[in-house]
Amino acid sequence: MFDAPVGVCRLERYLPDETEQAVARLGEMVGLKELVRPGMRVVIKPNLLMKRRPEETTTTHPEVVRGVIRLLRSLGVEAGDITLADSPGGLYTHAALSGIYTVTGMRAVAEEEGIHLNDDYTSVETACPSPVRCHTFPIIRPVAEADLVISVCKLKTHCMTGLSGGVKNLFGTIPGLTKPDYHWRYPKKEDFCQMLVDLCETVRPAVTFCDAVESMEGDGPSSGSCRKTGMLLASRSPYQLDRALCRVIGREQQEILTLKAAEERGLCAGGDGELPLVGDELAVFADFARPQTMSTDFLSKLPHPLQKIGRPLVNRFLTSRPQIDTARCVGCGKCAESCPAHTIHIENGKARIDHSKCIRCYCCHEMCPIHAIGIRQNRLLRL
Repeated sequence: MFDAPVGVCRLERYLPDETEQAVARLGEMVGLKELVRPGMRVVIKPNLLMKRRPEETTTTHPEVVRGVIRLLRSLGVEAGDITLADSPGGLYTHAALSGIYTVTGMRAVAEEEGIHLNDDYTSVETACPSPVRCHTFPIIRPVAEADLVISVCKLKTHCMTGLSGGVKNLFGTIPGLTKPDYHWRYPKKEDFCQMLVDLCETVRPAVTFCDAVESMEGDGPSSGSCRKTGMLLASRSPYQLDRALCRVIGREQQEILTLKAAEERGLCAGGDGELPLVGDELAVFADFARPQTMSTDFLSKLPHPLQKIGRPLVNRFLTSRPQIDTARCVGCGKCAESCPAHTIHIENGKARIDHSKCIRCYCCHEMCPIHAIGIRQNRLLRL
């Protein structure tokens, strides 16, 4: 929805009653009641990137999810018709998700509220209605077969896409280790973000809520720092929501390539266009820390023969790249498992990267459970 409003509700802490009230208020702002009917199969899709506790600000807070569940039930949806589903990074199996459900607090919320935790690890090949890069996607079955999808993202920076918000959250509807294949198919950021918009147009969440009470800045989506931002947001349009999140973190809209792609398709207004906000005042953090990654697109201004000569030098000496802290690395293999280019191997109990084949998708950095993989940035790029 091109002109869908973005609801804003200030919330300083995840206290259960206050969070429930804030979510209910947002539901009224975006007209969720108009979309819900009894008997619907509803899926709540949070961000459950990896096995992290709620206070680590990597995953959607369980109290926000509880608020969404109670809002749906107040609108006539039976608890038995609500399923919480996500495909985090790594394996999409019962063993992998069981631990994530427990540590993130989702298991406790699901049991207390009487909803289902997804335990179906199959997918449904689903066509994109208006593809630009990708015509079909294997969507995890609960999402593919839902009557209504409610996305509940987490405000975080992202080393590849710049922002992990409404659009990026839907990458978790692609099953498990299929996700690295998309990084391999679309190694350029622009193409990868076009693919994400294709995916968003395929899933089409009815409403997207954003947990921005405690957010992640810096090297997100898993290795950044907690930043108290004190808000919940919601919109029927994930693009409109992400436009608002751009303002929150002090980024220009054109810097976020998913929004640039959406604007080109006429799915949202440009950065100077009107952004209808309702509810509380939007908090803005101009000093919100960015990821250390940085694009070196000055090559595009050179003649093609010079681009061919210069690109290997830029890739080797100027481009940011993942770097393993061997003192911290425990050789668990999560980085190698998630690497779409298969450039990582375990040697003598430590991970090693073949940088000559690295496509700089930063999946290894994202999926390292102990923050042993950082981003090495050339000194010239810090000037």
